[in-house]
Order: sequence, then structure tokens, then C-alpha cells
Amino acid sequence: MTAGDGGALRILVVDDDPAMVGAISALVGSAGHHVVTAYDGDAALRRFEDETPDVILLDLAMPGLDGVEVVRRVRRSSRVPIIVLTGETDELAKVEALDAGADDYVTKPFGRQELLARMRAVLRRGEGGATSIAEAPLHVGALALDIGLYRATVDGREVGLTKTEFLLLAALVQARGRVVPHARLLAAGWPGERDPDPQWLKPHVARLRGKLVAAGGPVPASVRGVGYRLADEDASPG
Repeated sequence: MTAGDGGALRILVVDDDPAMVGAISALVGSAGHHVVTAYDGDAALRRFEDETPDVILLDLAMPGLDGVEVVRRVRRSSRVPIIVLTGETDELAKVEALDAGADDYVTKPFGRQELLARMRAVLRRGEGGATSIAEAPLHVGALALDIGLYRATVDGREVGLTKTEFLLLAALVQARGRVVPHARLLAAGWPGERDPDPQWLKPHVARLRGKLVAAGGPVPASVRGVGYRLADEDASPG
């Protein structure tokens, strides 16, 4: 989804207070967005890896791995927009979160319209080319993806992909060899669709696989009944 197309976002909500998680989930869910939840920093990183959210709404003060450290670790691999939701009145805590890579912060309590407006703002900034480590090409073997340019190459030779094929391939590459479930691939390939048809996935992956085989790059492998994974190995016609 882009900030202006009205599609559903996948939002990771992280807070150690279940009541707050429920309230935020209801708030953003009422705008038609899909919500993924976590109640501590370690769970947040797992859900981030598994779900590849479009936006992260993150509490700062949590036991164990705190919000600032979660921001730092996410920023090692992704430029996903992060909005810190904090009850902290200490300006230094907010500055630390922003310095770690958070895009914005909202002080509790906050209203529905304010939060949704902040989400739209960080998404617009991301579309405008915000700089982060994730703008460097992503690699799997000879395959390289430039997310900003929607460009895929194998050994420096461009592979002609449709936008949907590129989005599917990006989700597979970002999983770093792990299986990406069918539902997550559908959400990645058709981000503006509320309920994408599962039947769309197989033919698009088949065409993507054919192009990668022809280019000599790594190809999606089906994990029956679960999803697909991209192995760090060269493709072969077999």
C-alpha cells in the first residue's frame, strides 16, 4: 500500500499492556487495517521477521528488550516506518528513539485521527525516498534487488519482472531462506486488496520462477501446504 491508495496496511502493534494493545488494534482496525500484535521486544522482532509489516507502532518502556533496542535491530535490515507510542515525558527518551531510527513519536494518550495522520505522514516520507540501510540492494546468491527502483538483476543482468512479481520476490528475499506462508505472499503481492484470492498466487509464482530459471538465479521452492522459500543457490532447469 501507498499512503494515498486507501489500501489495507499490515500493522505491528507492540506494547506490554494488553489493554493498550487492544485499544490500538481496535483504533487502526476500524480504519480497515490488518493488525499483528506483540507484547515484548523479543516477540516484536519475531513478528517483524515473520509478518513483514508495513508500519510498526511501538511502545518504548517494556521489560527485557525495550523499544529503543527494537528500533535499532529493525533498522539493521529494514526501513519500515516506525512510530513510537510513548507515555514518557522525558524528552531524552524520545530523542533516543528518534536517533535509533524511529520515524515519529506520539505521546499517550492520543486520538484516532492523530495516529492515522501520523501513519500517513511517515508513509509519505518513505515514498519520497527516505534514506536507510535497506535502500542498498538485497542479495541472494547472484540475485540482487533494488527495492527503490523495483529492479532485479542476476549477475548484473536485469530480469524483467512485473510489479507483482517483484513484490513477491522481495518478500521471499527478505525472508532470508525461511518459508513465507501463502497468506503473507498474497498480502505482499497484492497490498491494496482486502482479501486477495489464493488462486492468484500459483500462476504468478510460476511465471516468476520461469524468469529466474532463465536468468540463472535462485528460484522459489514450494513447501506443500505452507508457502514458498527462496534458497541461496543457483537455479537449474530441473
